[in-house]
Amino acid sequence: METTTDRLEPSHNGYADVNGLHMYYEVYGAGSPLVLLHGGMLTIDLNFATLIPTLARRHRVIGVEMQGHGRTADIDRAITPAALASDIVGLLDLLGIDRAHVFGHSMGGAVTLELGISYPARVRSLVSAAASVRQDGLHEDLTDPAKQATSTRMPTEQDFRDFREAYQLLSPHPDHFDDFLAMLSQSNADTRGWSDEQLAAITAPTLLVLGDRDFTTVEHGGLMLQLIPGSQLAVLPGTTHMQATRRADLILPMLARFLD
Repeated sequence: METTTDRLEPSHNGYADVNGLHMYYEVYGAGSPLVLLHGGMLTIDLNFATLIPTLARRHRVIGVEMQGHGRTADIDRAITPAALASDIVGLLDLLGIDRAHVFGHSMGGAVTLELGISYPARVRSLVSAAASVRQDGLHEDLTDPAKQATSTRMPTEQDFRDFREAYQLLSPHPDHFDDFLAMLSQSNADTRGWSDEQLAAITAPTLLVLGDRDFTTVEHGGLMLQLIPGSQLAVLPGTTHMQATRRADLILPMLARFLD
C-alpha cells in the first residue's frame, strides 16, 4: 500500500468542552468516522502522523489529544480509561457522530477497549494496539525496575526527548513535564483491566495489535484473543511498544482490510 510521511494538515481543528475538559482535536479527510487515541505522553503527531495521510483517503479521521496531553490542559481528575472514554463520547456527541471506528495505542488502546465495553452503541469497530487487559500481561522488563535500564523494550532516549519537546511546545502548562511524566509512570489505571465477563460482552469487531517486543507479552495477546469474542490478533515482528503505530508498512494494509 502506498504511504506517505508528509504531514497532512487537518481540514478542521478546535476544542471540545466536555466533562470540564477543554480537549483539542483535529479532523482529516472524509468517509466513515475513525477516532485516533494516542498513548501516554504522546500526541496526535507523535503517534499517528505517518498513518493519517493514508487513513484520511477512506475515513473522516478524528485525532484527539486527551487530558493533560498535547494541547489539552490537565484538570483535577484522575486519568483513567473510564474518564477518557467519557470524554470521547462527549466529543462524538458534539460532532454529531453516532458511531465511529476507534484506533488507540497503549493508554489509548485501553480507552478503546473501555469504549467497547461501556459504550457499545457508539463504536463500529475497535483497534487496540499495545494494550493489556490484566497487569500480569505485562512483560517483566516493564514491571521489574532492575531490568528496565538494560531492556530493549523500553522507550529510547530519543523517545523521551520527543515527549519533552512536544510537551514543552504544545502544552498549556509546559513547565509541568517532569511531574506529569512521573504521575503517569506511577499510575496503573490503564493496566488494571476488566473482568472476563466485561470482555466477553464486547460486540464490536476487535483487532488486537502487539509488537513482538511490546510491554504486553505475546502470550497475553493470546489470552485477549480468547476473552474477546470474535477478535483478531496481529503480532508485528521486530516491533517494540513505541514502534507499534510506526510500522505503517504493516499497520495500513491491516486497517484497510479490517475497517469497513
